[in-house]
Amino acid sequence: MKHAPRPDSLWSDTAPARARFAPLQGAVTVDVVVIGGGFTGVSAAYHLAAEGASVALIEARSIGFGGSGRNVGLVNAGLWTPPDQVDDKLGKTVGGRLNALLAGGPSAVFELIETHQIRCEAVRQGTLHCAHSPAGLRDLEDRFAQQQARGAPVKLLDAAETARRTGSTAYCGALWDARAGTIQPLAYVQGLARAAEAQGARIFEETAALGITESGGGWVVRTAGGEVRAARMIQATNAYGMGAADDNAIIPAHFFQLATAPLPEELRQDILAGGEGCWDTALVMSAFRLDQAGRMIFGALGNLDGPGGGMHRGWARRKLGQLFPRLKGIPFEQEWTGRIAMTGTHLPRIERRGRSGISIFGYSGRGISPGTLFGRAAAQWALGTGDLPLPVTEPRPERLAGARGLYYETGATLAHFTNGRL
Repeated sequence: MKHAPRPDSLWSDTAPARARFAPLQGAVTVDVVVIGGGFTGVSAAYHLAAEGASVALIEARSIGFGGSGRNVGLVNAGLWTPPDQVDDKLGKTVGGRLNALLAGGPSAVFELIETHQIRCEAVRQGTLHCAHSPAGLRDLEDRFAQQQARGAPVKLLDAAETARRTGSTAYCGALWDARAGTIQPLAYVQGLARAAEAQGARIFEETAALGITESGGGWVVRTAGGEVRAARMIQATNAYGMGAADDNAIIPAHFFQLATAPLPEELRQDILAGGEGCWDTALVMSAFRLDQAGRMIFGALGNLDGPGGGMHRGWARRKLGQLFPRLKGIPFEQEWTGRIAMTGTHLPRIERRGRSGISIFGYSGRGISPGTLFGRAAAQWALGTGDLPLPVTEPRPERLAGARGLYYETGATLAHFTNGRL
């Protein structure tokens, strides 16, 4: 599948000057080859190199080109799926282990940022899951009970406290998670790549995998400029895969974002003054946050580059004014869209590749913390020092993947069309 060049985005404009990694030229032999330069792949390369393994990471475009460089930047604990449902789908043993691992996800991310002094606008003031309706509040009450039973530092806020924290009276309440925070996601993954290189990882950008074969107990990954030979292979391409098999393994969805100019100081004193990141309980969810400069970043499901792009833009303008009347009419200055790899279970998957390879994907819109942790776990698997967080399954396509992806986009477009006219 062909993917358009990275659109100009706020993240690419505001990230610190990045390290640029030359394309692969010639033959390289390493212990592990990693394919994909997002959160999972870069984390795997970092942790492999930190343990003394030789590792080569190849990225078809640039580090953070895909969803890792286009997302909202909410560093949350857990998955979109509530922990009780994770237990139901995986069983209490595997589900409990996964829930416990992901509960520490934000700490793992912020510790890496602190250790390597990654300049990525890191703010750890929690996140707010906002109830858009009484039904949404009931859902948050259930999530609160599940998280509280597991010892999570969460708090259920009433409408007044939610309004005080967000600056909007539109919500019935919110669930605050003290573990979470926000980052500039592209700056984080690029900074982690620099840390991986400093540990000894070899990173190659503009180096697409043109052929992958398992031979003689190892892997040969062919590129335009050479090849990588390795004993083990980790594929971490997620929503930006390498062909039809990868595309059919996920249900594609899109998430767009728009950003204003920096808000005046008098507005910033009332809107998200505490620095939390937010998203809501609506079926077609939306998210909002401020960046370090005070820009309002507002996003939702939908593809700005598709036929419904105009609907999404119009809805975002109206919705921003509904949530924050003082921002009504303030224009958006930047916009961008990214792909999300959904799965039928809304849980990540780890699939077998040959005898000594794995593919990790399907974070279903929650990739920063899980991707960082799954990358670390993949490194431990390759080194033989730890177990993977999920059972490894055989490759299988998602049933009607393309049609289900169209369902997400159509649903988002219709929701945004009707919302603005109620």
